[in-house]
Amino acid sequence: MKTKDITLRWTLRVIGLLFLLGIPTFMYFWPEAWSWEPRQTEYENMIIGIYAVLGIFILLASRNPLENISLIWFVIWSSLVHATIMAIQAFFDPIETPNLYGDIPALFLVAIILLLQMPISKERYSIRE
Repeated sequence: MKTKDITLRWTLRVIGLLFLLGIPTFMYFWPEAWSWEPRQTEYENMIIGIYAVLGIFILLASRNPLENISLIWFVIWSSLVHATIMAIQAFFDPIETPNLYGDIPALFLVAIILLLQMPISKERYSIRE
């Protein structure tokens, strides 16, 4: 197993745990930078639930990342899109400015870190049968 594969596996484990446990923790202890105004329990529970399920699947994907390339690309692109939309909203709504120091850069970091670890060659995408 190559070093890059091992690094990707550990990165997926850390991101999976952050999505599963970190997001609810940050939303509770640092709501200014991880929640949006007006605070809505229903919205927050939905976000926590979606990211918890995604975190579980990321943890499962860490066992064999090459068999889960589509999921990893989904995490990269959905994180970029979500963070970009939130950044635009935070830029135009001063109440949401603290999110520029919390969930927005966190999602950009997740996407960039995963993107840098993705296999480059097409052969790396082939799954052995």
